[in-house]
Amino acid sequence: MKRDTLDAILAARADKRPLAVVTALDGGAQAIVDGDDNASGDLDLGADVIEAVHKRLRDNRSGPEESGGAALFVQVHNPPLRLIIVGAVHIAQALAPIASLAGYEVTVVDPRRAFNTDERFPVVALNDEWPDDALEALAPDNRTAVVTLTHDPKLDDPALAVALKSDVFYIGSLGSRRTHAGRLERLAELGFDETATDRIHGPIGLNIGAISPSEIAVAILAEMTQVLHQKPAS
Repeated sequence: MKRDTLDAILAARADKRPLAVVTALDGGAQAIVDGDDNASGDLDLGADVIEAVHKRLRDNRSGPEESGGAALFVQVHNPPLRLIIVGAVHIAQALAPIASLAGYEVTVVDPRRAFNTDERFPVVALNDEWPDDALEALAPDNRTAVVTLTHDPKLDDPALAVALKSDVFYIGSLGSRRTHAGRLERLAELGFDETATDRIHGPIGLNIGAISPSEIAVAILAEMTQVLHQKPAS
């Protein structure tokens, strides 16, 4: 591997940025493609290859590609998936550990320190700032999912406002259809149009008949996985 390629990989890892290295199998010329589809290096890539690389970054899957008869290999270097949970509630206690097992770096955000404790969440990062301040600092990106579970507009709505301005791949919010309708009205008053608020999955989670907090957590993680890989429900 070329030194400048290695330096780019190490820098991306340190900054938790997605990056892919595209190598021509005949000759070894290389190009680096970042998460914004910017390409650099001594290998010219067409729009079709960059699109294929973008899909591989999204799917977190390295593999071969071809361009103009030339054999290429795409090596994906993605930062970990992240899950930001707003609300240190019972569902969060179930969701945090199973999301961690699925490979997510989990942060639970809740300014209510009586709920947001190491005893209740022993294996994930905790943040007791106000949700919008916390999300701004965490800088959610397209490898991030945001879930709001407090059922309290004072906490959920500020977090949703930040999430909707980002390119997170999943936004979900707890509540009934009636609750969600009220939520959409409040967000509309904040200036978010229907195209923006359609990104919110509410009621949250796949419809699997979940009742208990643990079952709801499974439904949420399942829906996150579905959206991550863009596979519509059958």
